[in-house]
Amino acid sequence: MNEIPPENYAPRLEGDTRPPIPLVGDEREILTAALDWQRATFELKCAGVPAQRLSEKGVPPSGLSLHGLLRHLAGTERWWFRQQFAQEDVPHLYYSDDRPDQDFEELDGDVAEAVAAWRAECGRSRGIVAAAPSLDATGVQLSTGEPVSLRRVLVHMIAEYARHNGHADLLRERADGATGY
Repeated sequence: MNEIPPENYAPRLEGDTRPPIPLVGDEREILTAALDWQRATFELKCAGVPAQRLSEKGVPPSGLSLHGLLRHLAGTERWWFRQQFAQEDVPHLYYSDDRPDQDFEELDGDVAEAVAAWRAECGRSRGIVAAAPSLDATGVQLSTGEPVSLRRVLVHMIAEYARHNGHADLLRERADGATGY
């Protein structure tokens, strides 16, 4: 099979320093590299956008914004890695039973604080993954009480970021016209 020539790749955003996902490696190496690539893709989609534009809900009637996605992904990192897998007793970041969509709807506060919270949650997630003895290690899915493996958490998070990176593509293009991966 022929390689795709570089000039036919999607355009890359300025400042793109993401390392490629390895073509070979063990399962943990490939899954964690794929997740880190997705995280870096999301961060790249937000880079260079003025803070006030990050909070714009640019694709009506959707209530999504880059700021809301940032808060949502920070909460998702915490939920899957810390609360369910590592079973840490920590509060939700941007969720409560009476206000389940506050990550997207209540964009008060400083965007820089949301970025710092997301980066901290990603760092904590990486530490949890590194400390796990294997991908077969399990936590407890809090909604069902069933075991959930680290492998399943990693696959879920890759899919979560991939889906929201698609949303971020549209929001970034609406914010300043930037396209690329």
